[in-house]
Amino acid sequence: MTKIKGHPLERREFLKLGLGAASLLALGSPEPVTMLRGQNETARKVLILGMDGVDPHLLKVWMDEGKLPTFRRLAAQGGFSPLRTSNPPQSPVAWANFIAGTNPGGHGIFDFIHRDPSQQSDPSKFIVFSASATEEAKRTLKIGKYVFPLSGGEVRNLRKGKAFWQLLEERGIPATIFKIPANYPPVESSQRTLVGMGTPDLLGTYGQFNYYTTVPAEINEDIGGGWVHQVYVIGNRVDAKLPGPANSFLKDQPDTAVDLRIDIDPIHPVARISFQGQEFILREKEWSDWKKVRFSFLPTQSVGGICLFYLKQVHPEFKLYVTPVNIDPSDPALPLSTPESYARELAAKFGPFFTKGLPADTSALDNDVLDEDEFLAMDNRILRESLDMFDYELGRFDAGLLFFYVSSTDQRQHMFWRFLDPASPTHDPALVPRYGAVIESIYREMDALLGRAMEKAGRDAVVIAMSDHGFNPFRRAFNLNSWLKENGYHVLKSERRLSEESLFMNTDWSRSRAYGVGLNGLYINQRGRESGGIVPPGPGKDALVREIARKLEETVDPKTGERAILHAFVGRDIYSGPYLEAAPDIVLGFNRGYRISWGSPMGRFSREVFEDNLEKWSGDHMGAPEIMPGILLANRPIRGESPALFDLTASLLALFGVEKPKELVGKPVF
Repeated sequence: MTKIKGHPLERREFLKLGLGAASLLALGSPEPVTMLRGQNETARKVLILGMDGVDPHLLKVWMDEGKLPTFRRLAAQGGFSPLRTSNPPQSPVAWANFIAGTNPGGHGIFDFIHRDPSQQSDPSKFIVFSASATEEAKRTLKIGKYVFPLSGGEVRNLRKGKAFWQLLEERGIPATIFKIPANYPPVESSQRTLVGMGTPDLLGTYGQFNYYTTVPAEINEDIGGGWVHQVYVIGNRVDAKLPGPANSFLKDQPDTAVDLRIDIDPIHPVARISFQGQEFILREKEWSDWKKVRFSFLPTQSVGGICLFYLKQVHPEFKLYVTPVNIDPSDPALPLSTPESYARELAAKFGPFFTKGLPADTSALDNDVLDEDEFLAMDNRILRESLDMFDYELGRFDAGLLFFYVSSTDQRQHMFWRFLDPASPTHDPALVPRYGAVIESIYREMDALLGRAMEKAGRDAVVIAMSDHGFNPFRRAFNLNSWLKENGYHVLKSERRLSEESLFMNTDWSRSRAYGVGLNGLYINQRGRESGGIVPPGPGKDALVREIARKLEETVDPKTGERAILHAFVGRDIYSGPYLEAAPDIVLGFNRGYRISWGSPMGRFSREVFEDNLEKWSGDHMGAPEIMPGILLANRPIRGESPALFDLTASLLALFGVEKPKELVGKPVF
């Protein structure tokens, strides 16, 4: 996984999913049990543990030290190999490679962020989310200030090609797919699937937390991933509002909100929180249980979500953190599962649970809203919720495929890599005794999880442990768009507003030949493709692409003397398939220690091309794929020296005797 930063309004507009109109998609009455219909009996059982971001180097070191005995046992039973990742090694791209069994040219997901070249003149529509799209109601009725949708909205999964569980379903082979990334909304299937990364919060963003504080110095409007609210204690009481989704039933689509009342004990570190007829008491440093909240659009239309409250401080200052409002799995406003009843079934058995695709609030930790211990408490809760559901599914796993995904391995490496890396700009030796073993600890937890899975799956089951990519230090940031400007490929309207605006609002497209969008992508401003394109297609454009790629690979960081870009891949050289035309013209493969800057993916320019990464987000995986492989372990021998993610897809189908469709590019490795 990775993180995108920007002004909160930009993030919200960029990822907004039109919840008002989409509320028409709210699911019908629940079914009591999720049944898998029309499936054949199969003696084969295949269990796959997808551990996001587990790094083969770290895994091998701790295996050799005897700290991961179950991984060693699994490797001894079959094999252990690095697993070739996608290009670029971003989670939605990598998991889409595995899901579809192709490279990005075959499934159309090239980055977290894409662009709509026909909307180049409209900054609010030019940069888009790559994996899903929402269309609001096409037919509406306007009466006064109200807008009534006459047709349902639609949320579409933009990943192309059939998912492997759909191919299994066609052969009557049952499958349960737990939170695999790049599957929001869930593709049509009668298999049990629960959505994962890519699922928005109730506001339609990657996740917007709310933080209420009486400390003026903590107020910061330019914070990615959350809103900080100034509040006041008056008569031992705080009044605040919890923001909700935009009300699409009104012409100007104002934001909805719920009133919060917090009564503070004048002596003890305790507060009572009240809203919508609910009251609960929290002590300082205490998390609440999940709380349900409902946002009204009209007297007859509303949408519900769930959130957690954390009372950070009561005296002398007041500080309250509220998680992003997750979609309520017991009453989902947007699709969370197939069949539709599956999310409700899990909620009925386990209660509310995290549904937001990136559940751990890394932005809150980066912005010092939560400290390391508070972040870990949240992520431990996320992990416990998932493991409870895994045990449930493992208990009824008697045939077919069970895929289970873990996000904590990725999120903790992103945030705690600085404690493994003395060269990190945010390395703090004083905190190493406390947090230096966090990453090793989550690997040990995965070892225990693997042991439980192998025991319960049975001796005859095929057990596979995999990750989509490895990890890397993120010490220095490279602003691609600033580099393009410095080298004459991109022109701004005003140099004085260089770093003030994003979304290319300061770009002079009539003189710009190239631009960067997303975490690894570079595009030529091509005539006939981009609405403001100036570079004609053909040999001239091809020469420009090769020229920029060569210069990028020659670019040296003046501070370190190292090359920032290990490889600048030409899109047409590395991809194949029906969606090649949507690919970036150049894909940046960063060197170890480097990554794209925080502003460049969304069209923001900085005064310096290179800068230190001063965030706690200190580990990443945007490097060239050859230095960023994932892992593959199985209790079956692994053939071939360098298996890839799409090879694992072909292997999975072969294990069940399913013929590989011709569009899949991988080869079986077992």
